[in-house]
Amino acid sequence: MNRVFFPAAGAAIVKSLLLATLAFAGSASAADAAHGAAAPKADPAKGGSLYDTGDNARGLPACASCHGAGGNSTIVANPKLSGQVDTYIHKQLVDFTTPNRQQPVMTTYAKMLSDEEKTNIAAWLATQQPKQGAAKNKDTVELGRKIYRGGIADRGVAACASCHGATGSGIPAQYPRLAGQHQDYTINQLQAFKSGARNNSPQMGALAKRMSDEEMKAVADYIAGLK
Repeated sequence: MNRVFFPAAGAAIVKSLLLATLAFAGSASAADAAHGAAAPKADPAKGGSLYDTGDNARGLPACASCHGAGGNSTIVANPKLSGQVDTYIHKQLVDFTTPNRQQPVMTTYAKMLSDEEKTNIAAWLATQQPKQGAAKNKDTVELGRKIYRGGIADRGVAACASCHGATGSGIPAQYPRLAGQHQDYTINQLQAFKSGARNNSPQMGALAKRMSDEEMKAVADYIAGLK
């Protein structure tokens, strides 16, 4: 894995940044990773079938209707899920059934899925090939790059890359893939963490509260262009 080096800012700041290492979008803690590892053995084929067709008998629509074929969403408000870390997807589907991450559509459907089905869908999405995104704002891409790779030292914001990797590929079982994600979705989630509307990652809530709207938009745009 590519290593990320923080700008020289003194041992105390570096230590603070490392201790404050924050995972975007509700990244799993060690306990979360253990929870994911304890999930039922996955059957990606069953997961793919349920993703593509849903289950009319239960009133469960196809996941593809919102998240696109193979998890490559074309709707900017809905996240791209292709190639995402399976344990992260499983955790989020579980979190949607708790008070920590309430969303009218996803909470309804997550509650309809068994844990086995959550595991199967997550396993299938992890095997899908992501389509590339692109940064759009040349005026802020450098700011986004600096935040993603170096953080914001004077506010204790760790580099996004310290958890998600230099290319945004994530760290399996710990931190989600970010590369190529829709700008609108990333901004929406950062704002939800900041306001407390999304409460399934104390670390991300703390990080988002230290960021301005301009910084969120810049880093979201930079992330969209990662490959």
